[in-house]
Amino acid sequence: MPKSPYPIYDSAQRGSPAIEELRELLRYRNLLLQMVRRDVVTRYKRSVLGIAWTMLNPLGTTLVLTIVFSEVFGAERSYAAYVLSGLMAWLFFAQTTNACMVGLIWGSGLLHRIYMPRTIFAVSAIGTGLVNLVLSIIPLLLVTIIVGIPLTPAALLLPVAVLFLAMFSLGLGLLLSSIAVHFADVTEMYQILLTAWMYLSPVIYRIELIPEKYHWIVQMNPMYYLIEYFRAFIYSGVLPSLEETLLVASISLVTLLLGWLIFARKADEFAYRV
Repeated sequence: MPKSPYPIYDSAQRGSPAIEELRELLRYRNLLLQMVRRDVVTRYKRSVLGIAWTMLNPLGTTLVLTIVFSEVFGAERSYAAYVLSGLMAWLFFAQTTNACMVGLIWGSGLLHRIYMPRTIFAVSAIGTGLVNLVLSIIPLLLVTIIVGIPLTPAALLLPVAVLFLAMFSLGLGLLLSSIAVHFADVTEMYQILLTAWMYLSPVIYRIELIPEKYHWIVQMNPMYYLIEYFRAFIYSGVLPSLEETLLVASISLVTLLLGWLIFARKADEFAYRV
């Protein structure tokens, strides 16, 4: 039989959906970069202060929280740096996981017109969040110096904590997106869950302030470990132990793999449901 001059697609020869999705994402990396750029530019396009809001927003929130809660959770001068370091990690997580769901749902029009890897919406949300997080590190360093906390060489390894935080957020964002495609109410319900989740995380308080018999509730929260790990490099100025690093790495990697595998397996159905 003569060889056909046209490419032939054989679904039986398709590899693992997770691997195929990763390959397609790499092929569309230029589109991914353009989506991140679009999100960053669009967000601050008509703002007077522009991208400076990325730094002013966490600073303003920290100021409010410090004034309101400093007398309750501790009035030491370093409390502002404690709040800001935890708040930055939390805002990145909350905003990116929510953006993963919203991006897929609002991008459904593109899925009906052209082909693109479905994970591109979640990955671009993480990319946009990373840009904002990197810019937010500037006020964090300033506040840390102002309150008298010395910067140590451990601060140079902060990208390690950022990487684990991004992995966990992407994995959970993909899991949530897989559910939100089928149940649109998940997006609204998640906003309520985030409020409760924040108060179960050590953002504005230290775990020592909670009665010891309730510590297990906080310790069941994966964000407890990620926030404390992120905070260690700047606020505490120390390198986390190997055990802490392995724990955070395991939480992040397992969540990412689970989210990617489930999302990739269901990705072909999304164009028919969103």
